[in-house]
Formats: sequence, C-alpha cells, structure tokens
Amino acid sequence: MQAHELLRQLGIPELADLRQYLWSLPTNTLVGTAAFAAFTTYWFMSRPRAVRPPCDLSMQSVETQGGDLARRSPLLDSDEPLINLYSDTTTMYEVFCRGLRLSNNGPCLGSRKPNEPYVWMSYQEVAEQAEVLGSAFLHRGHSQAGDKFIGIFAQSRPEWTVTEMACYTYSLVSVPLYDTLGTEAIRYIIDKAAISTVVCDVPDKAQLVLDCMADREHTVKTIILMEDFDAALVAKAKECGIEILSLKEVKDLGKANYRKPVPPKPEDLAIICFTSGTTGNPKGAMISHRNILSNCSSIIKILQITTTINSSDTHISYLPLAHMFERLVQAVVMCHGARIGFFQGDIRLLMDDLKTLQPTIFPVVPRLLNRMFDKILGQANTPLKRWVLQFASSRKQAEMRNGIIRKDSLWDKLIFKKVQASLGGRVRLMVTGAAPVSPTVLTFLRTALGCQFHEGYGQTECTAACTISMPGDCTAGHVGAPLPCNILKLVDVAEMNYFAANGEGEVCVKGPNVFLGYLKDPEKTKETIDEDGWVHTGDIGKWLENGTLKIVDRKKHIFKLAQGEYIAPEKIENIYIRSDPVAQAFVHGDSLQACLVGIIVPDPDFFGGWAKKRGHEGSYEELCKNQELKKAILEDLLKLGKDAGLKSFEQVKDITLHPEMFSVQNGLLTPTMKAKRADLRAHFRAQIDQLYSKIKM
Repeated sequence: MQAHELLRQLGIPELADLRQYLWSLPTNTLVGTAAFAAFTTYWFMSRPRAVRPPCDLSMQSVETQGGDLARRSPLLDSDEPLINLYSDTTTMYEVFCRGLRLSNNGPCLGSRKPNEPYVWMSYQEVAEQAEVLGSAFLHRGHSQAGDKFIGIFAQSRPEWTVTEMACYTYSLVSVPLYDTLGTEAIRYIIDKAAISTVVCDVPDKAQLVLDCMADREHTVKTIILMEDFDAALVAKAKECGIEILSLKEVKDLGKANYRKPVPPKPEDLAIICFTSGTTGNPKGAMISHRNILSNCSSIIKILQITTTINSSDTHISYLPLAHMFERLVQAVVMCHGARIGFFQGDIRLLMDDLKTLQPTIFPVVPRLLNRMFDKILGQANTPLKRWVLQFASSRKQAEMRNGIIRKDSLWDKLIFKKVQASLGGRVRLMVTGAAPVSPTVLTFLRTALGCQFHEGYGQTECTAACTISMPGDCTAGHVGAPLPCNILKLVDVAEMNYFAANGEGEVCVKGPNVFLGYLKDPEKTKETIDEDGWVHTGDIGKWLENGTLKIVDRKKHIFKLAQGEYIAPEKIENIYIRSDPVAQAFVHGDSLQACLVGIIVPDPDFFGGWAKKRGHEGSYEELCKNQELKKAILEDLLKLGKDAGLKSFEQVKDITLHPEMFSVQNGLLTPTMKAKRADLRAHFRAQIDQLYSKIKM
C-alpha cells in the first residue's frame, strides 16, 4: 500500500491537501493562528525557570554516624568534610593564581574618585605589585621562620588586598588592625603579635600607632603609608624609634631586591584575626590557608548549582577586610577570576558607587538591609501605595515558593525596578551575615531585588561561616544548613532548659574550617575548643523539621535574678525590637534584683510620626522625655513579650527612653554590631539605679 493511501485511511491529510486547506482559510484566521503560535512558542521559550535545589529542601541536613546527634550537609556522600573543591587550589596564593589564569589577565581590583569612573588594576599588575611588596618585606628582615606578622591598618581598598596578597606570596601572615578597637586594643595586638611592620592608609592612623608606642618599649620598626605624609609625622616617628616610608618607596626597594615567591602550604598560618570581644582584650584567632579554603570551597559548592561565578562577575567591596566575612567573599570572587570594585571610602556614597560599578555580587549586613527596607516602605506613604507594594511582594513570594527567582516580572517592571536600579541593576547574588536579620525584612527584599539571596551564620573561630541557606529555599527565620566543610551538633544547656535530645542546645562546630586556636592564649583556646575539636559558639540553636538551624538564644550573657531564675537578655531584646517605635533595646538584671529593667532607644525616623498619632509633638529629645509615650511603649513591649511566650519574670518592669543610638563610635557596640554589655551597664548605671529605686518605692 502506498504511503498516501495509508494516510487517507488513517484520516491524515497529505501535505498538499493540508496546504490547500490552509490557503482556503480567511486571512484574519491565518494571522490569528500564526500570532497564537508565535505567542505560545515565545511563552514556552521565555517562561521563568524554577531553581533546582541542590538537595531535598525538606531534609537539608542529615545525622552523622557518630551517635552524638551531630548533623552534616546532604551534599556529601559520607561524613568526611570537604576541604577543597579544586585540586589546584589549596592555599590563598593558589586561589589568586587560579583567578589570574581564568580571568585571562582581566581586571582585578578597581577604585574610583568622586564623580569619576572606576580605574582597574589587572590580575597581572596585582601579582607584580604583591611580589615587589613582599620582596621588600623579606629584604627588611621578615621571614616565614621568624618575624612573619605584617600589621594592616587601613580601610578596605586595593592596597589592602595587594598587601595581603604580598603576605600570601611569601608565606607571611597578615594581622588586621582597625580603629574601632580603640587605642588600648591596638597596643595590645601589636604587643601580642610582636608586630614590627604596620601598613597604614592615612597619616591619622600612623599617628594613632605612634601614640600607642610613645614612651614605652615596643616592637614596631616601620610604618608604611599608602597616602602622602609630612615631615612632622616623620619626626614624631623618629622619637619613637620608628621609620616611616611611603608605599612607593617600599615597592622600589622590592624591585631592587626582588625575591622569587615562597608559596605557603595548606596548613600554614594565613591570618591572625583579632576578634573584638564584648569584654576584655581582643583574642587573636589563628586562621590557616586550609581553614579559608575549606570554607571558600563549601560556599562555592552550594552556590554553583544556581549561581556559577565567572570572570564577568563584579563584587562591590565596602565591608571591612579586617573581618573574615568580607575576606571569604573576596576569596570566592578571586577564585573565579572575577573583579572587585572598592567603594570610595565613605559609606554615605555607597549608592553612587553601586550605580557606577553595577555589581553582580553584593554582600550585605542586616543594618544596611533594615535601612533599605525602611526607605522602600517610607516611599509608600499612602494606604493605597502600601497595599500595592504588599500585593506585589506577595505575588513574587508565591513565585519564590515555586522556586522562581527573577527580576523581569510585571511587578518588577511596575514596582521594583527603581529599587533594583539603585543597586546598579545587575545584582544576581546577595549574602547576609554577621548578625540576625528580620524574617520580614529578608523575605520582602528577596522579592524586591529578584536575585539569589542567602543568609549565613558563623564566627571567626570557624573562619567565617558554618551554615548558609540553600538555593531554592525562600523561607526565612533560620540560618540555613551546615556547610559541607563542617558538622554541627547541639549540646545541653540544662540551666536554660535546652536539651540536645529535644533538638535544642549550644551550637558546636567541627571541621577543617575550625581555627587553630588563639595566639599565645592556651587558656582561652581551651575554653572555646574542647578536647574532641568542637568549637563551642555560645549561641543556642534549634534544629527545624527541614534540617535547617535556627538561632534562638545566647548562652554567654545569661544571669540569675534574686529568686534564682535564669535570664537570657538577648532573647528578650530580640522580641522587644519588633515594636514599631523601637530601634534598640538593652535589658538589664542581676542576682541582687528580683526583676528586669530596660533602656530603649526609639527609632528616630519612626518615633515622631508614631507619637503624633497619639497626640504628642516635639523634638526627638523632647518626645523621649514624655512619660505617656514611655508608658505606651512599655505596654507594647509587654504585649509583644506575652505573645512570644515570655514568662512574667522575663518581662521588664520599667524602662527609660534614651535619645542616642548605641554605636561603635560611643563604645557601646563592637565593630560587628554586637552589644558590649559590660559597657552598656556602666554607661547606664545611673538610669538603671533610678529605675530600680522607683520600683522599690
């Protein structure tokens, strides 16, 4: 049987018949059919693709074989932790070499002056500058076996990274300093590490070092300055027995006395990162190349499913390089040959830098997210605008729950386009850490910015991070799952009624990202790392049903009230700051008192409008003295506490309103924005005593 006869028997028209039939149709029908076909094809080709999670999001961690209820990443095939992802990348020196190769000597470090474009140094230029600077360090007596510590006292800028790379190239160790530590802490760090060379950015910081060294024995021999300085500073340094050199002079010295690189080994020390503790002297966490690479590799392994970083990516660097969070981000970026653009040095100009640089990678901290959130909501200044904003966010949240992350939806074009443009318009990866972020703020900004947005948790003692949220998981209120480089377990804290058997307890971390200990401080090291190698973080965690970790409390700051009840003030403060008019809260109590009191800082941007609705007007300072407003805030705090399940003894009995924010500048917060509780108690001693005297009356 011929083919055409078979087609006819099956009722299928031949091609000629089909062509004749189509030509017989009206023109409008043909045009409509073609348009429908084109639209359908376009929709299938351009419809948003859902993110494919790297694991089952209902089980983001699995128990290890040890029997101690420890949990690991499901991305591993066994309990063996990930140490490095790429075989040719085992040290930070090799990270840079890999970036140099993958970038094809593309742009590496960029900076700009006001109202000017970014100027870039290539990877090869950075390598050359690192080699001449490192050669100069060796020529002046530094060596891996002896004087190997180089102090860096500067704001984040290209020269900072070049100096650190010089250390990596010659197996030396960088020791960051930062002025928010205070004069005493800087003096302590220099003495503890026996630092002989300090690289500073501006003369003011060199002057601060000189002030720390004046009229005493010290180890500092050389201060290297990135910017111009005058003869008076040189004379002052000479009185202290210190030589001041320009960065250019030192590089010229390195060119004249060039040495071949002396690359480090994975187990070698890379950084001494002094943590700004809330009490006492800072502790120098010793971080090895292996520590950094295991952390860096784990982040890459999790991100690469949805966000493959490459040489076309750009990272905006404005967070302090003195902290491990920013350093880890830069390691991930450099490992793939991407570029790093630094801000101008003034955080107030960051938005201008973002628009100019148009970064694709943007690490953030909660206080910046809070400002963004408040600014967006502040612009929705009518009930209708607020409703539209919330509706648009809810529509995008529905997409996120289905794994769709995008910035080209109707809601993006109508509502969120300006927000995205304010960050340069090209951001595709954001990471937040360093402190808790409100679930409301995180969820809203995920919808508004339309990019991969991860929240992580960790501390310097585990290099930087030990957990991060998984791609595809749009839920908030947790800090994600264990990284592939470490395992986590929860340990009983009986006095606070937290038990590991119930999935609650102190968070402990173990793995190749765990630091080597504190510099010349075995006692503090033993307090932090137990005999089995577990770092005890002091944070109280809870395993959620999906295998993610939620931080619920803090162990280190608990105290007893007079009746013997244990109090965790940070848990209470985190509940109280949910109150609309409240920006900051400090809850105080001790074993001599039967109740709690609080110092409350009202939100300067919100408090005035909130007070006006209650019939009160005046300056911010005047409103803080208003007793009726204080009473209204106290009632709101008590309601929030009750709704959150606080017991009666966990609620404050009275409060005072304070008109100045706690800050790093006034000594009440650490550089990582943690409360310095001892300093807060001392600062508000008079107010606390007055509150208790009224309660007793």
